Amino acid sequence: MQQAERLADALARAKPEPGGFPAAVLRELLRQDAALVSGIAAYRRHPYARSLEDPPAVWAEGASRLLDYGATAPAACSGPVLFVAPSLVNRAYVLDLAEGASFLRWLSARGVRPLLLDWGWPGEAERRFGLTDVIAGRLERALAAAVAIAGERVVLAGYCMGGLLALAAALRRPDLVRGFAALATPWDFHAGDPARARAAAALLPVLEPLMALHEALPVDALQFLFTALDPYGVAAKFRAFGRLAQDSARARLFVALEDWLADGVPLPAPVARECLGGWYGRNEPARLAWTVAGLPVDPRALLVPAFVAVPGRDRIVPPEGARPLAYLIPRAVLHEPAAGHIGMVAGSGAEAALWRPFAGWLAGL
Repeated sequence: MQQAERLADALARAKPEPGGFPAAVLRELLRQDAALVSGIAAYRRHPYARSLEDPPAVWAEGASRLLDYGATAPAACSGPVLFVAPSLVNRAYVLDLAEGASFLRWLSARGVRPLLLDWGWPGEAERRFGLTDVIAGRLERALAAAVAIAGERVVLAGYCMGGLLALAAALRRPDLVRGFAALATPWDFHAGDPARARAAAALLPVLEPLMALHEALPVDALQFLFTALDPYGVAAKFRAFGRLAQDSARARLFVALEDWLADGVPLPAPVARECLGGWYGRNEPARLAWTVAGLPVDPRALLVPAFVAVPGRDRIVPPEGARPLAYLIPRAVLHEPAAGHIGMVAGSGAEAALWRPFAGWLAGL
């Protein structure tokens, strides 16, 4: 707060100079926070670039593909088929981030056959999708294709927002699912800080002109919403990065994650309205008022074995908002690693935090 006040005071006293307000802000940041600027500069010049190639697609529809990570295994996969639904607002490859930091390749090397639903960049058709189109349409068709490929029911998992999508699909199509996993999945959007959730919903009128223009919530707007969840954390992480040895594995992982975060995907406007208004504003999932194609999404009706991972240091999905989902699913195992939202699936400690416990649960099926 003091730093913000000093910045405001300095800007108020500054004389107009070439470059105007943006230049004045930059000069003051350079003076006050050289460590932050140094960290950002180090990130921008870092030579790391993601080199992993996608595995073959075994199904496609519109912009979406179903990627077969069984093809990356050194031998044929003999374990369960795992269908993974990621969030709609980030690229799916966070689960296949880099060499040595790929959740799905790690699983495939241990006999699991992961199939990843890559939603893709929404085209003209997808920009008209609501949640029912996403779940009862594309997700269910991809899931049915996976079962046809596997020759048996699959384990259905979802990461972040994808966990809600996967839960709704599992409840609608129990004939296709033998197990369910929710990884860092929000459920009670008003737990802990209901004012913050309602504030996000209150932004809808402000965002409507953007969505009318693009038929989607643009990437920049989504980045703003996520940054607002932890505004001071952004500066802190770049300061810390600037202190790292730039040729270290930690530095390369940081760059890989930041590149992924910057590589966003627009959210179809009807979905954005339902999520901000229905989830954040009215807290429909936790109130058991959320419906898909007219059917309620009630976790108490999910009868297959379930694994619910709630990272304890999650700033995107607070643990108190994710944990209630595990209490509602009758056969759920609750796993609470000391990790963050992204670190649990792709960080340096992800193998201990999630990969091994999840693989153990799969083996128990």
